[in-house]
Amino acid sequence: MRIFVYEHLTVHGIGRDPDSPDHGMYREGQAMRNAVVADLEAMADVAVVGPDDAEFGIVIAPETGGVLEERVQHFQATHRLIASSLSALALTGDKLALADHWQRYGVPTPFTASAADWPSTRVPAVLKPRDGAGSCETYLCADDATFRRRVIERMAAGPPMIAQDFAPGRPASVAFLVGPNQTLALPPTFQTLSTDGRFQYLGGELPIPQELAERATAIGTRAVESVTGLGGFVGVDLILGDAADGSGDRAIEINPRLTTSYVGLRALAGTNLAAAMLTAFEGGVVGFLPWKSGRIAFSPDGSIFLPSG
Repeated sequence: MRIFVYEHLTVHGIGRDPDSPDHGMYREGQAMRNAVVADLEAMADVAVVGPDDAEFGIVIAPETGGVLEERVQHFQATHRLIASSLSALALTGDKLALADHWQRYGVPTPFTASAADWPSTRVPAVLKPRDGAGSCETYLCADDATFRRRVIERMAAGPPMIAQDFAPGRPASVAFLVGPNQTLALPPTFQTLSTDGRFQYLGGELPIPQELAERATAIGTRAVESVTGLGGFVGVDLILGDAADGSGDRAIEINPRLTTSYVGLRALAGTNLAAAMLTAFEGGVVGFLPWKSGRIAFSPDGSIFLPSG
């Protein structure tokens, strides 16, 4: 198999400058690219090559501005991609449409609406772009005055904004290997986010306590199985609420592509995750995946270290 890996920010140098507002996403993109390329190169029957020489491809790109959907559509014309369908990319890339979809399918998710239509009494609220990625332009607004000020500022900048009820709890994520015959959950991870109201991604850690892992997998599975056309590596961001019965757990968004958690997961995997992803996508059934013991933490740049505490 000859396969290329396209990572949008590193290809175009977007965010390479440490002072760039996109530098965080650049570091994550670089870490994801390096990790999956290393796993693919470890496979005897796979050659990682450029797009001109490849039959297959993996596309890593932000959903912002429809970039992921556009890049997948572009490469699909000439390659077989390990990717979700265009309709699945369109749905998951639109946070308002996805929230409405989840409401119809009974997937617990925060109330979501256009920022312009947000009730003044519904605070605290989270303001974010309708098609954003990487927590860019995301704000926790504790009161209506702050919310309205942020809305005016962001509307002047152009991208449509949405608002969501703030869901208290522990940020987490769960990734899946998705194919026509299997939706396989991988061990959930905790997410470390900034506490300044911007929710900047600072990394993660795994494994998480068993009872929380079961809750994360349960809501993540419901979120993924409600969307037709997902494929390959798919991540679900969620909040694990304080209630032990999981009644406060909420699905936040789906990332229909490789996510930074791949970096941490592969560090504890007892097998090649890229090989498992290809098996599932090609219609095979991935059996038992062994995992190493111990806990690890990982940073957005791909560094692996022991968690504190």
